[in-house]
Amino acid sequence: MASIKKIQVTFDCAEPPRVARFWSEVLGYDEPPETDGSWSACNDPSGVGPRLFFQRVPEGKTVKNRLHIDVRAGTGLVGAERLAALQTERARLEAIGAVCVRVMEADEENESCIVMQDVEGNEFCLD
Repeated sequence: MASIKKIQVTFDCAEPPRVARFWSEVLGYDEPPETDGSWSACNDPSGVGPRLFFQRVPEGKTVKNRLHIDVRAGTGLVGAERLAALQTERARLEAIGAVCVRVMEADEENESCIVMQDVEGNEFCLD
C-alpha cells in the first residue's frame, strides 16, 4: 500500500484572505490568489511544505488550539543566541500583526520558545 506524502493544513477563520496573507508572509509562501473571500490558500514555493488552506466559518474561536504551527526560527541555536534569534523573528511577526503571548526562557530541561498569536488569535510558537 502506498503512503501519503503530502498534507494540507486547514484553518477555520473569519477572514480567510487576511489570515492567508499573514501566514504567507510568516513562512515565505507564495502570495495567495484572489478568491471570493470564503476561502484562501497559500503554497510553499519550493513544494516541500504543506499547502495551507483557510476557510470561513460562522463561529469564532473560543478555546485554545488543539493543533498549532511551530515556526522553527531557532533551530540549532542554544541559550542567549537562540533567544536573540527568536526575539528578532518575534519583532518581524509583530510588525505584520502577530501578538506575543509569552516568552518562555530556557531552563534545565527546555530551550527558549515564544508563544504567539496570528491575526485571528490562533496560537503558534517560535522555537
